[in-house]
Amino acid sequence: MKIQRIDHVGIIVNDLSAAKEFFLDFGLEVKGEWEMEGDLMGYAVGLTDAKVACVGLGMPDGQTWIELIKFYTPSDEKGIQQTFTNTLGIRHIAFTVEDMEAVVDKLEKKGTEIFSGIQRYEESYKLCYVRGPEGIILELAEEIK
Repeated sequence: MKIQRIDHVGIIVNDLSAAKEFFLDFGLEVKGEWEMEGDLMGYAVGLTDAKVACVGLGMPDGQTWIELIKFYTPSDEKGIQQTFTNTLGIRHIAFTVEDMEAVVDKLEKKGTEIFSGIQRYEESYKLCYVRGPEGIILELAEEIK
């Protein structure tokens, strides 16, 4: 048995358009868009009467996707839960970037919350954490050469 690669990471969102725009502005490309519903969808996610819209986004030269998923039915009764970076579970997606200052400046001009500022990790990386729509946290890393 051999694991080949991470295929995608699914992110459940309420405002699919805003989340899609955020990742397009960040530099990802749309790899596919689709809707699903019916028995197979319900069986796959363990929910009754599930209907979703999805957008697959990825790097121009990469294979791994981010899959944004909007559930039309059933809806999450609790709504968006803003979490802290130490909340248990999956909390962020890390991207390696070039020219950290330019990336952060671009995101800041778009209104993205930059909540850590650009920090140095030893002499190997610059790091910065940002929060996009619906609380999505990205870790940005640039290797110091």
